[in-house]
Amino acid sequence: MPTDASVRFFRWSDMPKETVTSEISRRLITGDRMMLAHVYLTKGSLVPQHSHENEQITYILEGALHFYIGADRSEEIIVRAGEVLHIPSNVPHEARALEDTLDVDIFSPPRQDWLDHTDTYFHRKDA
Repeated sequence: MPTDASVRFFRWSDMPKETVTSEISRRLITGDRMMLAHVYLTKGSLVPQHSHENEQITYILEGALHFYIGADRSEEIIVRAGEVLHIPSNVPHEARALEDTLDVDIFSPPRQDWLDHTDTYFHRKDA
């Protein structure tokens, strides 16, 4: 193990919750090559269609998300508590919370747009 590597410990309840929209918030943990997020969505909230280079794994802890996959939204998948969805790089997707939801998102590499707050798709006027 390299001597410059440092182990870090996190407790979700001690971490600040970032407000993304009035209905969506998140907490982030970032490593060199991956990111882990708790995303909190209120029933009815929408994550507008977007895509990113980052490979994504979404694991629902509580609630349910209705995903629309593809630029034409032709594939629909409902992911409920205890279920996992893998979204490959650059696949357009959007999600609507069917109930109050807590999901764990894992990204590789980390979402730079989340870190520097340039994830403007959350704030599109047509969303």
